[in-house]
Amino acid sequence: MRHPMYAAALVLFVGIPLSLGSYWGLLAIPPALGGLVARLLDEEKHLVRDLPGYAEYRRKVRYRLLPGLW
Repeated sequence: MRHPMYAAALVLFVGIPLSLGSYWGLLAIPPALGGLVARLLDEEKHLVRDLPGYAEYRRKVRYRLLPGLW
């Protein structure tokens, strides 16, 4: 997985509202996830353009966020 920090953020997006007992807080997950994915895709464009060797790394490490899924 190429972005473990963002994967951990997904766990936090779900875990914090559940641990606080705030089911309304779960409504914030879809917009937060959309923002996270947009940031991740923009970051990848920047890395491919400006970081030597990142394109090869992308070919070697296939999944961005969720192993086996995306």
